[in-house]
Amino acid sequence: MTTDRPVTKAATRPAAAAAAETVRRKRSEPGEGEEVGARLMIVYPPSLRSAVVLVAPRVVLGRRPELGPCAIEHPTVSRRHFLLEWNAERRAFLGCDLGSSNGSHVDGEEAGEEPLPVVDGAVIRVGDVLLVYERSGGVAGDDPPEVSREAVPGEAAATRELRARLAEAGPDPSPVLIIGETGTGKEFLARELHRLSARAGPFLAVNCAALSPQLIESQLFGHARGAFTGAQSAQPGLFRAAEGGTLLLDEVGELPPDLQPKLLRAIEQGEVLGVGETRPVKANVRVLAATLREIGEAAAFRPDLYARLSLWEIRVPALRQRRADVLLWVERLHRRWHDERFGSDSAWCPPELDADAAERLLLCAWPDNLRGIDRLAHRIGARRPGDVIGAPELGAWLERKGDARSEHAPASPAPGSPTSGRAAALARPTKDEIVAALQACGGSVRAAAKQLGRDRRQLYRWLEQYGLKGSL
Repeated sequence: MTTDRPVTKAATRPAAAAAAETVRRKRSEPGEGEEVGARLMIVYPPSLRSAVVLVAPRVVLGRRPELGPCAIEHPTVSRRHFLLEWNAERRAFLGCDLGSSNGSHVDGEEAGEEPLPVVDGAVIRVGDVLLVYERSGGVAGDDPPEVSREAVPGEAAATRELRARLAEAGPDPSPVLIIGETGTGKEFLARELHRLSARAGPFLAVNCAALSPQLIESQLFGHARGAFTGAQSAQPGLFRAAEGGTLLLDEVGELPPDLQPKLLRAIEQGEVLGVGETRPVKANVRVLAATLREIGEAAAFRPDLYARLSLWEIRVPALRQRRADVLLWVERLHRRWHDERFGSDSAWCPPELDADAAERLLLCAWPDNLRGIDRLAHRIGARRPGDVIGAPELGAWLERKGDARSEHAPASPAPGSPTSGRAAALARPTKDEIVAALQACGGSVRAAAKQLGRDRRQLYRWLEQYGLKGSL
């Protein structure tokens, strides 16, 4: 006699199908003494500059020696000053003041007993000491020694990751697409890629936006004598002039559509055909391209050319995405201002900032990136050496972030969004705004990011911080 048993859905599946089921991995939470892939960069005052790798679940900042790496020897810091505590549900640190004498701030907001979220890139102030919290900084690997610190200076996590990417792409002869906002130093990175490639030929650069459509083909590929009015002699063009070296096509997104197939052939076949010429000529050139906008989604840019140019893709972080480097850049460009006027052999004194001024620089949106720092260096350079600079003296043009707690803005404005309100565009959406956008877009993160005018990767970070990632 057989006993009937309920037949489960799983029991009806073939053994091979059951074996192929996905096993959901349980996400473990950090335990006591376990690194959480985050660090604090002490950036002010300069004498205390250092990095502290954070451990979960509780980290106390203060002046007590027994706090170990988190002990901050500064007279404005209390013995137990500020608490960072890991929140397992939000997978992020929350911070609160511990009744200190001089108070604490997170991104310019006063911290009391009520915990404040500490997001990636947050500026923490304890007394007159400024720290930058980096969520990804504690897990950065070895800093590649082959990449020049002169070309790519800084200690922020994003800067270290940028150097690692350059070290990977540098020796490869394949094209590289460099994407970054205006003023982030894309041409300097292109020159470093050329140096790392060890190519014997020259490094040449052309701005595709600065040439008329009638001239750019001749500039790139050359022309024969008499090819057009005014062509009294043959010209080789930049591809042939860069033989054995590197050619940077800056603002490549401005390349006329009818010229893009010719560029694609030059890259794929390694040969160019000048205007008015009948036979192609071989050209051994490594092509680098730079752009400040997402050309992969641009209707006027050929997808096959984009695919060829982006065999390596390097995204240059905006200055607000590497806040730990801001004060170092102020010193660096002030030093350059000094050397250009008085010579590198003359004595130089770094600019002296009080804590309020340094905090304001860290919280600035820097829409023009290093160009904004350069303007500041000129302003500071006109002052008498040794004068301490306060926040009111930085000038009204130094616009503070609209929301100090907002994280990194997208590398370029979203389609249809106004570019004039750049600082306002940095405001962080609330949890309800993100949920509403996801519901309106049917749960599509890509579409929701577009609706919010944010980068998709940034939206993923906010989903994690708001505890929404598991609900998708």
